[in-house]
Amino acid sequence: MTNIYDAVPVFENDRWLLRFVEKTDADDLLEVYGDKNALPFFNSDNCDGDNFYYHTKELMDKAMDFWLSSYKEKWFVRWAIIDKLSRKVIGTIESFKRLSEDAFNESGVLRLDVGSSYERADVLKEIMSLIVPHIFEMFECSQVVTKVPIYAVERMEAAKKFGFEKTDALLVAKDGVAFNGYWIYRSR
Repeated sequence: MTNIYDAVPVFENDRWLLRFVEKTDADDLLEVYGDKNALPFFNSDNCDGDNFYYHTKELMDKAMDFWLSSYKEKWFVRWAIIDKLSRKVIGTIESFKRLSEDAFNESGVLRLDVGSSYERADVLKEIMSLIVPHIFEMFECSQVVTKVPIYAVERMEAAKKFGFEKTDALLVAKDGVAFNGYWIYRSR
């Protein structure tokens, strides 16, 4: 596979298309990141206080500029999730290889953000199935971690059905703050 920071692969099935985010996605993504009902499911652990609530076009554009520059700096990759039925961007996936001194060192990280109407086990599992198997090769890792808050029952069901397992290990941020609620999927 080509280096992820040279070319971002596209993944798709009959219903979903995952491709690198584009500035033209901002209007659709404003609906996702301005959705207060979706906000509790976004993983903002270790994101310097950003909670991913972008309720104005200016905030959404600023976030997208950061995502695009972060890719150039090789910090992370962010894919747009497109619902082929509605032809709208309904969320994003962020992924990267985590380098740390905790149990998640050298893990691939999956941050999956969708609008609240898509926060359903069947949808989440199907989207996971498009990208998770590729994270191992794209980021040269042997496990993928994702945050599943205790109240995220649909996300928990999707993670279990996909094969993720809950862990008590804490993700320790660069400032020493520790976060719980992580699930691990290991390379088979």
